[in-house]
Amino acid sequence: MPTSARPEASPKPGLRRDIGLIGLVWTSVGSIIGSGWLFGALFAAQAAGTAALVSWGIGALAITVLAFVHAELGAMYPVAGGTARFPHYAFGSLAGASFGWFSWLQAVATAPIEVMASLNYLSVHADWVQTGENQLTAAGYGLAVAFMAFFVLVNFFGIRWLAHTNSLATWWKIAVPVLTIGVLAGTTFHGSNFGHQGFAPFGVQGVLSAVSTSGIIFAFLGFEQADQLAGESRNPARDIPRAVIGSIVVGSLLYLALQAVFIGALPQDSFAHGWADLSFPDKAGPFAGLALSAGLGWLAALIYIDAVVSPTGTGLIYTTAASRVSYGLSRNGYVPAVFERTTARGVPRFGLLFAFAAGLIVFLPFPTWQKLVGFVTSASVLMYAGAPLAFGCLRRQDPGRRRPYRLAGGMFWAPVAFVVSNLIIYWAGWDTLWRLGLAIVLGYVLLGASALLGQGPRGPHLDWRSAQWLPAYLVGLGLISWQGGYCSGGPASAVSCGATGALPLWWDMAIIAVFSLLIYFWAQSVRLPDEESQEYIGSVDALPGR
Repeated sequence: MPTSARPEASPKPGLRRDIGLIGLVWTSVGSIIGSGWLFGALFAAQAAGTAALVSWGIGALAITVLAFVHAELGAMYPVAGGTARFPHYAFGSLAGASFGWFSWLQAVATAPIEVMASLNYLSVHADWVQTGENQLTAAGYGLAVAFMAFFVLVNFFGIRWLAHTNSLATWWKIAVPVLTIGVLAGTTFHGSNFGHQGFAPFGVQGVLSAVSTSGIIFAFLGFEQADQLAGESRNPARDIPRAVIGSIVVGSLLYLALQAVFIGALPQDSFAHGWADLSFPDKAGPFAGLALSAGLGWLAALIYIDAVVSPTGTGLIYTTAASRVSYGLSRNGYVPAVFERTTARGVPRFGLLFAFAAGLIVFLPFPTWQKLVGFVTSASVLMYAGAPLAFGCLRRQDPGRRRPYRLAGGMFWAPVAFVVSNLIIYWAGWDTLWRLGLAIVLGYVLLGASALLGQGPRGPHLDWRSAQWLPAYLVGLGLISWQGGYCSGGPASAVSCGATGALPLWWDMAIIAVFSLLIYFWAQSVRLPDEESQEYIGSVDALPGR
């Protein structure tokens, strides 16, 4: 029997339910609209040409399927660090600890990505920040530390103060891209650009590779932030589904429009070396470069300002999320209890400081924005894969719980969402996945060390039987990626990354789909017994809507 089930009420002072609907919506939207809008359109066009529009559509549909699953779970279980805890309720501690590690890994690595985006644009006017290869100098690293420290400082003021700060920043973050879309569409739009080198110059593989490696899925990441802050929502039953789904709608419309105006506004000399080598003068950055080439200096200046504001707002939210995920991991007994100690303002102080330290380490092996994106995308989607697995189980294990939002056809959409997750991971490329594999091994070492050091009666029962599918899932996905045809830089046929390319196009996706369904139904069949699942869930209740 499990020994780690504990009531969800945290020790005093604990977390505080201070966030309303607007705060939750803006938390998710503010996470979605970050550095993705500054670079995503460029890298997607380089990977897929005009067909990048299709890549964005695929990404939006994939994330929407996952968002609906998260909406039901988040409203049912309004707990801090929800994405790290849903698998815990369904499969017990071993699976819960694994997906909790994936969740924390992506959260703690996203803030450095946003800092890198800001520094990349800043380096146009401060060449001491980066080298010519877009890697941080010693002074640039010092500035990155200052950014990360600012995220922690703002978070220490508490969730209500953070929500108000983020709301103001999000209005700005929406306004600047919308203004950019309107101005570029009205002043410098060339319809002939959409036919350059054909619609899909790099074929289907270029379109699919762009979904994971060019920043498309990364741009949509963040919809689940409302889930992560559910434990601090005033009315999670009503507000979480609206925030999760509404943020995806806003993000999808904005990013599709940005990609369209980006392609249309490209000057002809940008195509001098083809789509794969789109370039701008003086390292100006994608949209700032377009504005400068069109003589719109004022718009370029506004974009440079936004290149600091937008990533900073997203970095703030992910710093919050990392501390809440570690709080949830501690509540489940995976890591020491120090991670759930809160300040008088309800802030998990040690989790914040630990996320700050880990974020500084992330800069070292991934010194550029683009190198970080594929890694975090894979870690994020691996985290998301836990939700559809848990969804199918919890429909059976906890059938009587009030569901403020119930996904129609949920038992069909849950396995579909799991297949979609694994396709996105596969498209990220073998060279990204083997690095992710090393991070997973490191996570197991750290979690194992925490267990060996002992946490008294709060230490988790491992629940080996309910997680027997997990090693086969992780190893199998890695083997398919190795034999597949994708690298982080595009198709393996054009880029060398160690992938063999032995699996033909379409057959590889069919194999991923069949493999995913086998893992899904295997996991369902060995889920925790209903009474043990209820013990893990404890006293969590979906708060009634108002």
